[in-house]
Formats: sequence, C-alpha cells, structure tokens
Amino acid sequence: MREEVIAAIERDHIYRSASQGRRLDGRALDEHRRVEIEVNPIKTAEGSARVRMGNADVIVGVKMALGAPFPDRPNDGVMTTVAELRPVAYQYFETGPPRPESIEIARVIDRGVRESKMIDMAKLCVEEGVKVWVAFIDIHAINHDGNLIGAGGLAALAALMNTTVPAKQFGIGEDFPLPIEHYPIPVTSVKFGSHIAVDPTAIEETVAECRLTTTFDEEGALRAMQKGGDGAFTRAEIDRIVSTNSEVSNTIRKYIGAGT
Repeated sequence: MREEVIAAIERDHIYRSASQGRRLDGRALDEHRRVEIEVNPIKTAEGSARVRMGNADVIVGVKMALGAPFPDRPNDGVMTTVAELRPVAYQYFETGPPRPESIEIARVIDRGVRESKMIDMAKLCVEEGVKVWVAFIDIHAINHDGNLIGAGGLAALAALMNTTVPAKQFGIGEDFPLPIEHYPIPVTSVKFGSHIAVDPTAIEETVAECRLTTTFDEEGALRAMQKGGDGAFTRAEIDRIVSTNSEVSNTIRKYIGAGT
C-alpha cells in the first residue's frame, strides 16, 4: 500500500511538471540526456562500449566466433543479441531466467541493427553453407535509470563499430574490422496522459502508458519501429514522435560520430 501511495504522488508530480513543459530532472519534454561513450572498456572482447545517459549506464561486449549459417541464409554471417538485467542495476530486477523486459530490450536493439543492414553479413561468410562468423552481442545494465533500449542500442552500435574479427586466431587469414555499412540510432519516447517525453527516466517509464522506439540510419531514414506497453498512440502522436525522434537522433549522432 505504501508503494502505491508514493507512486500516486510521484505520478501526479510528473503530470503537473509535464503540463508546464518540464520534467523532474529539469529537461524539456523533447530533450534527450547527454550521451557519454567509452570505447573498448572490455579488453577481452572483440569490441565493446559503455554508454551513460544521466544515471543510466549500460555496457556491451561483442564476441566473434565461427559457427554454421542458417539454412536459408548459407552465405551470411549470424548475429545474436542478449540483454542481462541484474538486481545490482535496479532494485526490481531479479536473478534467474531472462525476464520479458530483458528479452524485449534485446529484440528491439537487435531489430534496429538488422533492419538498418548495419553489418554486411555476406562478408562474414567463410565457407558457403558450412562456416560463417557469428557475432554475439551481450548487453549488461550497470545502472537502470530509464531507456535501456536507447542506451543499450547506442552501446551496441559503438561496440560493433569498434569490433575486430579475429581471423588470425582461428588460422583463416588476417584480422579485419567488422564490415559496417550503416549506423542505426535508436530513440525512445513515452506517453503519459496527453504528454510525450523523449528518453524517459526510470520513474517516467513507471507511469508511462506506452512507449515507441524508432531507429534511424545516417541518412535519416526510419529503419525500425517498436511499440511497447498496454496503452495506445493516435496517428497524430506517432507522427509527432517520429518527427521529434528524428531530430533527436541527429543530435545523438554527433556524440557517437556514427555516419557523420
């Protein structure tokens, strides 16, 4: 009961602030937090990156290994993405099998990378139908303060941009950079009441009715879109979010230097 009372008070405060065009952390509704990026913090990975957005903190590691291709894509490499949400990052995360939240985060980030054609998968083929390079993307939340899809997606982008395929280690030639073709930037907005807020904090996500994540490439093309939550957006709200998120993606791209 105590948590419900606190949640109601906080919800009212968030709504009142939003009605005045401000948020609890002082940002405008369409203002993204500053993005800080650390490249290759994990020395044992083929590529890695850590992203901080306010108090949100996510680290991503990329490992490359040899494996079999999918039967319907014998000439393409393989990519697999997982997300880990541990209690050390947030008091409501739990240990055990992957929860729906972690599965959703991994899938949305994975979709943004795939649908943007970020990686030239054909260049990861070693032997058609037999052997290809497999990219394992591991996303770990260090501290949760909202928008783990955004922070994780940016960390995945930076990690992949700095990944080296260890061909020499496997005796099949010289090492080479992961073949990057495009640079997807995910941006998430949430809706609470009649208000739309970009890059939500954890408490804003708690009161949000629904969420929309859009992924844009370096040319500004919308490459992926994913809705979350039980609420609904009107067509006008979706158009508004896509327009705002597109502008925000351009600002974020300057931080990461992806495709600029």
